[in-house]
Amino acid sequence: MAISQAICDSFKQEIFEAVHNFTAPGGNTFYLALYTSAADIGAATTAYTSSGEVSSTGTNYPAAGSALTSLGVGLASSTAFLDFADLTFPNVTLTARGCLIYNYTEAGKSVAAFDFGSDKTATDGDFTVIFPAPTATTAVIRLV
Repeated sequence: MAISQAICDSFKQEIFEAVHNFTAPGGNTFYLALYTSAADIGAATTAYTSSGEVSSTGTNYPAAGSALTSLGVGLASSTAFLDFADLTFPNVTLTARGCLIYNYTEAGKSVAAFDFGSDKTATDGDFTVIFPAPTATTAVIRLV
């Protein structure tokens, strides 16, 4: 089992099928779920799964993760990109190796899986996923 960082293959097809609406405000609702190193998520992931997700027992981490705030889409230098606001899980005790962004509105269809590179831990504190700057070269999701 492993977390492979990738834009999900199913998402690539679903973009052409107009499944996902990132319009802010008024579009679909997207969630971010945290996963342990035991998770098996990556390019082949088609939908949210609870398998390998960070435990919600005894912490303030909600099962299935939390909603992202979409800050919209942009276009620069022929690259379209997507931006989300940083997401904080307050007052939690957990260890996460990666995360999955998925479309809550559309039956949990997956968007992208991310590997943090190593286990990240919060002990009775905030766990924040910080998104990079929304530019053509740094945004977390880009179409070139």
